[in-house]
Amino acid sequence: MTSKTLRELGGADDTPAALASSTLVLVDYQNTYTRGVMELDGWQPALEAAADLLARARAAGATVIHVQHDGGAGSPYDIGAEIGRIHPSMAPVEGESVVVKRAPDAFHGTELGELVDGAGHETVIVAGFMTHMCIAYTSASAALRGNRPTVPADACATRSIVDVSADELHRSALAAIADAYGVVVASAKELA
Repeated sequence: MTSKTLRELGGADDTPAALASSTLVLVDYQNTYTRGVMELDGWQPALEAAADLLARARAAGATVIHVQHDGGAGSPYDIGAEIGRIHPSMAPVEGESVVVKRAPDAFHGTELGELVDGAGHETVIVAGFMTHMCIAYTSASAALRGNRPTVPADACATRSIVDVSADELHRSALAAIADAYGVVVASAKELA
């Protein structure tokens, strides 16, 4: 028997966000996750789903905000080096903000909240890397600040850690988000 989520028990709205009336927050689609020590399991199909989502969001007139993690010079997240740059398929275009963060929660210590508020949308779509870290933290923070997050599962990816496969970690993180913080959809194509 499947238990109801905390959101269901509380009567939360489970309607996925609509592209035209939401802010799309793209978290850490950086080169470091596509190769080397931080390469994620399933990054390529997730990146393809995210690129399609980004194109459709732009066509719908959504506000798009890119988030980039900065781990400092010489780290796998060195935004001054090619490894830490946003992947070319997700590159910002003129008019799209880029927020630089230093913690898993993209709202913590950044201007992301001000940018989301300035866009005037209650709903946010949060997608990116890694599901169990920055997507989980950023989605929780969005909900706690009064936004309604939607997370497209296929546009996110993570990596295996000690005794836990990437798939298990990905699904567990998404389940936690769906339980307490937001709507999770299987595919970004579900967002119109």
